[in-house]
Amino acid sequence: MRTDTTGKISLDHIYTRPDPRAYFGTLRDLDYHIPELAKPHFLRLIAEYREAHRAPDVAVLDIGCSYGINAALLKYGVTMDELYDRYGGPDADGHTRDTLLARDRELVRSREPANRTRFLGLDASANALSYALEAGFLDGAVHADLENRDPTAQQRAQLAGTDLVISTGCLGYVTERTISRVLGAHGERRPWMAHFVLRMFPFDPIADTLAAAGYETVRRGGPVRQRRFATPEEQALVLDRLSGVGVDPAGLETGGWFYAQLYISKPRG
Repeated sequence: MRTDTTGKISLDHIYTRPDPRAYFGTLRDLDYHIPELAKPHFLRLIAEYREAHRAPDVAVLDIGCSYGINAALLKYGVTMDELYDRYGGPDADGHTRDTLLARDRELVRSREPANRTRFLGLDASANALSYALEAGFLDGAVHADLENRDPTAQQRAQLAGTDLVISTGCLGYVTERTISRVLGAHGERRPWMAHFVLRMFPFDPIADTLAAAGYETVRRGGPVRQRRFATPEEQALVLDRLSGVGVDPAGLETGGWFYAQLYISKPRG
């Protein structure tokens, strides 16, 4: 398997397919469950925001949303195991994109949203965003690479309407450049943020960017499993990277798993 510059195997191909079958078929074998583990943390933060701002409706921006997985879990109460069975089960290959979408729309219609929350997805994959929108998991989408270019006026308006910014593993590839552009779209208004970041990627540059914009950042909870290492080579390369950034992998990554840390950032005061 090809590795990227971080030492991780390259999974770019699973994010650009017309439907999520390759995504779930590949990640199921790697025991990828971080959206499930992140779910209670995000639900709690949404409730905190709702109470603090007396806001019945909360708009969430999911950076690196792919096929709208976080939205499906948080808004419609599905589980990762349900999604694995849905897109990677024995009958998955018998479906077309259209029949998968029809089944997803029926799921959305049949399940009352768990809370009054709207989801805007930000991703560089047009196919993933298109699927998530057509399925009904996302309420809106921004197809953009904010690492390399500013958002358009329309995209800025979409970003500006969100209250909470979340991610479950894309930071590291996505850097403070994207976070700065998201903040810039909000103007003086400051959304809350909750990011699960792999321990191999220092959060300091993003924390510094947020601090300069008036935020305080805290770590919440302990390390959370993201997925298994795909190969011994991947594990060895990641252990080297962790050593290089001064992170002790003993008892965590040495056991064969990627681990992520949750960072919560809120405007001071």
